[in-house]
Amino acid sequence: MEKFDLVIIGAGPAGYAAAMRALDFKKRTLLIEKNRVGGAGVTNGALSSKTWWELSREASAFRKNLKRYNIQEPSVSFKEIQNEVRKAVAERLNLLEEHMRELNVSAYSNLLSHKLGHARLLSSHEVEIINGGRREVVYAENIILATGSRPRYLPELPIDEKIVLTSEGIEDLEDFPESMVIVGAGVIGCEYATIFSGFGRTKVHLIDKGDRILPFEDEDVVRIVERNMENNGVLIHRNSRLMEMKIVNGRVEYLLEYTDGSRNTFNVEKALVSVGRVANIEELWDDKVGINITKRGIDNNDTQTNIANIYAVGDLTADISLVNVGELEGRYAVERIFGKPDRKLVYENISTIMFLSPEVAGVGMNETHAKEKGIDYKVVTLEYSTISRAIAKRNTQGFIKLLVTCDDHMKILGMKVVGLHASSAIQAVAVLISMDKGIEELAECVHPHPSITEGIQECVRMLMGKSLLKPAALRGRLSCRACVKGIYSDIEF
Repeated sequence: MEKFDLVIIGAGPAGYAAAMRALDFKKRTLLIEKNRVGGAGVTNGALSSKTWWELSREASAFRKNLKRYNIQEPSVSFKEIQNEVRKAVAERLNLLEEHMRELNVSAYSNLLSHKLGHARLLSSHEVEIINGGRREVVYAENIILATGSRPRYLPELPIDEKIVLTSEGIEDLEDFPESMVIVGAGVIGCEYATIFSGFGRTKVHLIDKGDRILPFEDEDVVRIVERNMENNGVLIHRNSRLMEMKIVNGRVEYLLEYTDGSRNTFNVEKALVSVGRVANIEELWDDKVGINITKRGIDNNDTQTNIANIYAVGDLTADISLVNVGELEGRYAVERIFGKPDRKLVYENISTIMFLSPEVAGVGMNETHAKEKGIDYKVVTLEYSTISRAIAKRNTQGFIKLLVTCDDHMKILGMKVVGLHASSAIQAVAVLISMDKGIEELAECVHPHPSITEGIQECVRMLMGKSLLKPAALRGRLSCRACVKGIYSDIEF
């Protein structure tokens, strides 16, 4: 029986990151994957959907500027868009596979092994690998489970991945549908609503059981996103409940009931079900192994399961289902096994981005979370219309919002950026949150001009009472307030 210091099951973002970190410790590592290295994070997840979004954004921006080029609106080719997405996926997969091949002929050749097949734990140290008719069992001193997740199915919906789809079926569409209903107004549902409406070929319906989409977000963020969606033709069914969905004559017919008791039936070409994801844990271990699970995934304590030598990372756990989180957890688990992590695993400084219109990036708390926790805070908001780079780009839609503690220390609680270059504007703040620092360091940064990040510096200066632009003079574009026990008041200097 072949023996390894570490066996990793799943070569998606979390598993791959874990394997690379194990090499740093010079540990003999086996990486098992039933399909291709990269997992859903590449093939039908983060990379593919964000490529769709980038291409959709280009198409939408081009349509908005037709007068500038004195041309008529061109037709968007679905096949060309689809091929471009597939090229992006292939490019990333080929890079990862090239990396693996080169590692096998490098100084790591005796450390890293890669096997294809379905893996299952026979015990806390024995892993069975089946590939076709071939079966083998390997010994693992330690094990990391990183098998990811898949879209959640609702048994009452006729999901066939042809007419009623999940995100996995999107890649196999033959053309832009003329109409589509999206079930679920969370991040993924809203991203796909943005994508398909952005191409201008699909009338999108979005079912939202509440009075607004993205219920975990602040109202000012949601207002911009909803307005842009509706300006792009998205029909948002607010305060609605899906009562029935069926396929009729090759199309989708669905019945909604609203909170006022009224009902309405709609007919569209396709449906996309986006109601979360479920962990891939089926047939992953024998019952005698006894790994504890919850309704959301594998139960764990800082990546370690109830079995001392078995760890779980990425979408398998009940933590945040993001590629960057999976990679963080994979690396952390290895550090726990073979060394001592430099710092405790925390999620407060994890940066996120929602690929909407405009894009929305954040780190730390937003106002909704702060109020839920009963935290008093200071908040400063600066609209993009005051930022030179946004003006130069002719795109002033959006804002920067910074939250700090409601005391003289003004430690950073979180930041939200809505608009152009949002994702690139938050990293400095993420670092300061992880260091439990205040805002003085940000105030002293010298940013390139013109840049969106200059807006962050101006936010900080407002909190310190030394801003270039004064909130009292530009009400509606700037604000600097304290929120104590849920009541706002302007900060006076």
